[in-house]
Amino acid sequence: MMKLTTLTKVLSLLLALNLNLSASEASHKIHWSYNGETSPAYWGEITPKFHTCGEGLNQSPIDLKGFIDGNLSTIPFDYNSTSTEIVNNGHSIQVNVAEGSTIKVDGIIFELKQFHFHTPSENNINGKSFPLEAHFVHSSKEGELAVVALMFNEGKKNKVLEQYWLKMPMKAGEKSELIVKTIETLLPKNRDYYRFNGSLTTPPCTEGVRWIVLKDATTLSKAQIKKFAKVMEHPNNRPIQAINARVIIE
Repeated sequence: MMKLTTLTKVLSLLLALNLNLSASEASHKIHWSYNGETSPAYWGEITPKFHTCGEGLNQSPIDLKGFIDGNLSTIPFDYNSTSTEIVNNGHSIQVNVAEGSTIKVDGIIFELKQFHFHTPSENNINGKSFPLEAHFVHSSKEGELAVVALMFNEGKKNKVLEQYWLKMPMKAGEKSELIVKTIETLLPKNRDYYRFNGSLTTPPCTEGVRWIVLKDATTLSKAQIKKFAKVMEHPNNRPIQAINARVIIE
């Protein structure tokens, strides 16, 4: 009987130690952010999976300048599907999109997966920063990525954007159903653009991303800027990266 009691005590002690270890591991779970010890300056050191953030030579965002005339072809936008939900993932406000919206670049069809926002803008144009930038993220069947960037200037209230702002989840981890059929109306009528080879602007900072930055910006109101900034609680833009030997085409 004494042996059984002793065994029970030992098992209980081991269980307690295991639970404490699990809690400790959970508290030290690796994550990235825009401030402190997990800010962009340290992304490449957080985990080997993020090494490209610190070592890559074709990183985004950049200050677009020194353009070369490349006689770029028109990109056909075929945004016919609807949005499905809007998510606060703690890093941005992201709108997920149903299948069926595409662009065609270099003869390849890229499907729109989601779009999200950064304040202030991540990319600059000729040294100019913007209060908000949207990234429309596309993927090909082979897994290649293309991002269309849209800049916003402070000005008139953006009625199209307001459809998303009204449903914006206020806390990280929250999401709401959002069915909007007019995604393409967020874009300006003029689709002239700059193009460069870059990366994702968040870990793991994967390179080989086709970047299409629209030349024409649209507007949003001061109140709309403030609402997004308040929800994010801090700027969510990665600092400008070195252009290195890249060419920016217009």
